[in-house]
Amino acid sequence: MLIRTATPADIPDLIALDRQATSAAHWDRGTYDAAFAGGGPPRAILVLETDARILGFAIARIVVSDWEIENIVVATVAQRSGLGTMLLRALLEQARLQNSRAVFLEVRDSNLAARALYKKFGFVENARRKAYYRNPDEDALLYRLDYL
Repeated sequence: MLIRTATPADIPDLIALDRQATSAAHWDRGTYDAAFAGGGPPRAILVLETDARILGFAIARIVVSDWEIENIVVATVAQRSGLGTMLLRALLEQARLQNSRAVFLEVRDSNLAARALYKKFGFVENARRKAYYRNPDEDALLYRLDYL
């Protein structure tokens, strides 16, 4: 398995994976294109591949010394095999190496697997956004990991 920086050529695979995941932030093609084109805040975009097949990805937006995890997705067939842990670890290592002060994220209240993963890495729940998500309506839980 290899975790590498994503390229624009990976966008079709990212979209296909994101469509499989019910809890993913479902971006359209234009949003993925913009993430790679720059112009806005820089992003760290990693893919996890094996046998030339992308099985997961992680995207974080970088604003000065704070990182916001926007999406972590693992292929349905590869879930519960530690790939999400590997992606999160790699993303957090990049944030640490770039002297990040904190990493933020939001997650659906019902996404218990993701919440357990984030807590395992030391993220602390620090807020709730009522009815933030749609289809279905659901609260978002906000988490923070401080590097100070």
